[in-house]
Amino acid sequence: MKHLLPITLSINGERHDLLVPPWRTLLEALREHLGLTGAKRSCQEGQCGTCTVLIDGKAINSCLYLAVEAQGKDIQTIEGLAKGGVLDQIQKSFVQKGGVQCGFCTPGFVLATKSLLNNNPNPSEDEIREAMVGHLCRCTGYVQIIEAIQDAASQLTHAGGN
Repeated sequence: MKHLLPITLSINGERHDLLVPPWRTLLEALREHLGLTGAKRSCQEGQCGTCTVLIDGKAINSCLYLAVEAQGKDIQTIEGLAKGGVLDQIQKSFVQKGGVQCGFCTPGFVLATKSLLNNNPNPSEDEIREAMVGHLCRCTGYVQIIEAIQDAASQLTHAGGN
């Protein structure tokens, strides 16, 4: 097919070879080419956070990031967070503290939290709020999400890291 580029993406520790148009977003590649639907399609403008994935450990909006730009980078999606069927501590904290309601925004919040805690294992409430700017939740009112992030930070600090 005309205008397709061969790319190789490293997603959740696995190599994926794809043919994509140069304008294909990472979100589209994840969802449409690879069936990884944890990153959600919503605003398509980088304003809601539902499409968040980690690239080299940093939270990014995959709806604004071209798939070709992701070559040579380590991509982590929500599907790669749990190991052997066991939830990551951040996921556990979101469930235990009620930070999960309808669930649509949850993958983005969880991955943004992972990025935050990797760089700042003991964030203040203000630092948590700042890190979650650009993530929208229509169900929780954010109180439970902040409590979940604080709990995850506490649990991971006591466990010796994430």
